[in-house]
Amino acid sequence: MTPVDCTRDEQSPDPFLRLRNAMVADQIAARGVRDPRVLDAMRSVPRHEFVPAALQDDAYADTPLSIGHGQTISQPYIVALMTELARPAPTDRALEVGTGSGYQAAVLSRLVARVFSIELVEPLAHSAASTLQRLGFANVTVRGGDGYFGWPEEAPFDIILVTAAPEQVPAALVAQLRPGGRLVIPVGPLGDVQDLKLVEKDEAGRTTTRSVIPVRFVPMVKKRD
Repeated sequence: MTPVDCTRDEQSPDPFLRLRNAMVADQIAARGVRDPRVLDAMRSVPRHEFVPAALQDDAYADTPLSIGHGQTISQPYIVALMTELARPAPTDRALEVGTGSGYQAAVLSRLVARVFSIELVEPLAHSAASTLQRLGFANVTVRGGDGYFGWPEEAPFDIILVTAAPEQVPAALVAQLRPGGRLVIPVGPLGDVQDLKLVEKDEAGRTTTRSVIPVRFVPMVKKRD
């Protein structure tokens, strides 16, 4: 892979545009993500707006980054891969479990009709909602809550993306998946390598599951009473 010059162009109206384009070309398309809508969304969403100010110059690096509270913003390739696996359509309603910084929700918002995103850590839910609103992602709704239970009031969903790893796929999320829908989720034990899984529900309500790649995500935790 060709090394990327990770300096931004301060003379450009968007000084991060060149870095964002290089990220998509060298980290995402080069690894096999092909959906042109997903690639366009990754080019258009300003990832540097979703990381702490001190880390903005690293926003387009090929790595996850800390966003505080023991959470991370995922590696760009993983965001793109999970999005492509979900096969988003313009009319879809999507649920994201684990808002974090709001970046995955922002990418999804370019590809579907509505995004509903749940975050257990209240300060992150508030900051992500504020960032998404400031940047004009008007079709995203964020709330604080326990993602294990999904968002039953807004179900069913065509797409569910989970950005933290439970040890087993939560039954509530499968139940809230529309027939024909797709659930993308990392599954595995705390502190170990997990499997990124694609769960698909057919029109009769039957599900099939396949493992995609090994990944490492922060654990999905339940809200304590």
